[in-house]
Amino acid sequence: MPVINSIAAMADDLKTWRRHLHAHPELEFDCHQTAAFVVERLTEFGITDIHTGIATSGVVAIIDSGRPGPTIGLRADMDALPMEEVTGADHASTVSGKMHACGHDGHTTMLLGAAKYLAETRNFSGRVALLFQPAEEEGGGGEVMVDEGVMDRFDIGRVFAIHNVPGAPEGQFFTTPGPIMAAVDTFYINIEGQGGHGAYPHETVDPIPPAIAIAQAFATIVSRNHRPSDDLVVSVTQIHSGSASNIIPGQAFVNGTVRTFDPVVQDMVERRMAEIVDGTAAAYGVKAVLDYERGYPATVNDADQTSFAVDVARDVVGAQRVVPDAGAEMGAEDFAYMLEARPGAYLFLGAGEGAGLHNPAYDFNDDIAPIGASYFARLVELAQPA
Repeated sequence: MPVINSIAAMADDLKTWRRHLHAHPELEFDCHQTAAFVVERLTEFGITDIHTGIATSGVVAIIDSGRPGPTIGLRADMDALPMEEVTGADHASTVSGKMHACGHDGHTTMLLGAAKYLAETRNFSGRVALLFQPAEEEGGGGEVMVDEGVMDRFDIGRVFAIHNVPGAPEGQFFTTPGPIMAAVDTFYINIEGQGGHGAYPHETVDPIPPAIAIAQAFATIVSRNHRPSDDLVVSVTQIHSGSASNIIPGQAFVNGTVRTFDPVVQDMVERRMAEIVDGTAAAYGVKAVLDYERGYPATVNDADQTSFAVDVARDVVGAQRVVPDAGAEMGAEDFAYMLEARPGAYLFLGAGEGAGLHNPAYDFNDDIAPIGASYFARLVELAQPA
């Protein structure tokens, strides 16, 4: 079965909704206008079981088929990014310093399209829980929704989500069973030395050499402390120190990110970083403090639910346009918390050529919205047939 005809017929509405959302981006948990727009659309569709204020501005809506059966969860993220848009589009962001540079406006639109169809047809058993989530980019809104009990409160048995990918073939789905996106940790190192005149270094304790040594030593965690078959990224992304050419600074700061899939590897990285920082501080005579912050866990697809989701994707776009074993990505995603709470699957949907995610020139491809909406709808119909 290809894209659902009645959803294809919604294409203009989907585009209008998506471009409205794009023009009015909101950050983190402050997605109140977006949530209000979602609730307005859901109400128009005849959905009355709507719950707001979850994780501050999240929305959960229930569509009941009127037949006994389980509840399936479908999730879309709503938040934007703190970036200035440069697309020049008619529907470009109207809010300075904020833009939908990751396509969450499109994800929300696809779930709204599925909601409209499912509310009209109710050709399934049990219930559908529509999860409109804030704060995916920063803040872990998915974790907060889980901690606030949405899975138990709405008796959700399994949960699914999709994410658009510019640069991948338009309308192609790809996923993988098991880990699909990495855990993300952040490290912060503050180094305290003793500043002074650049002409008299012997009267100072320079924090710059130990900052450089720490950054270089961190590279050996990947090359020498873990098995090559274990995926691991350690990236130093910031080194800050100094203010003038003739002043040796008193402080230095080192910051970066760690991406892993295995908690054992994660533990090893944190331990080795602490050893390197402590040893380097002793060697250079400075004080150095490591703050290692664990962020989103790895996003791990349930094997059985991924197989089912792949079959649904094939039903929508054809077997040749679905890659079931694409491998893992080193990006991170807070849908991980929902997959820790319930079995489910996370799929990517190719958006065709265009600027990449988190790029100020990015814009969601409206042509894929009917595909994503059809996928969500068919998930329900095939998971819980009437």
